[in-house]
Amino acid sequence: MLIAAAIFAVVAAAVAFYFFMLESLRWAEPDTAEVFALRGSNPAATAQLAYNLGFYNLFLAVGAALGVVLLFAGNAVAGLTLMTFTTACMLLASVVLVLSDRRVARLSLVQGAPAALSLVLSLLGT
Repeated sequence: MLIAAAIFAVVAAAVAFYFFMLESLRWAEPDTAEVFALRGSNPAATAQLAYNLGFYNLFLAVGAALGVVLLFAGNAVAGLTLMTFTTACMLLASVVLVLSDRRVARLSLVQGAPAALSLVLSLLGT
């Protein structure tokens, strides 16, 4: 179970990294506005907030990836703890996202599903 949990944690980290790219590096691009259902908005007005939020996603991605590395590098307790914490944060962020705007339910599912699977498998595997 822990191997499957680790695989989903890596997928969740990749998704979080993708959100970092969108929010911190590509916020002003028209296709990014479509991803976040922000058609007709002024990206410059929210660029600073998005930039900051993107780095939260980056830090969660790094945490999940580091947790996987530690899990299989001989420090299972630290690795599992870090992996579980970061995937729980990703899942909760996806819940907050969908509760704030139902139009981004699909986006929330993309963000939360791999994290949820990793979290459940981690808890079942311990």
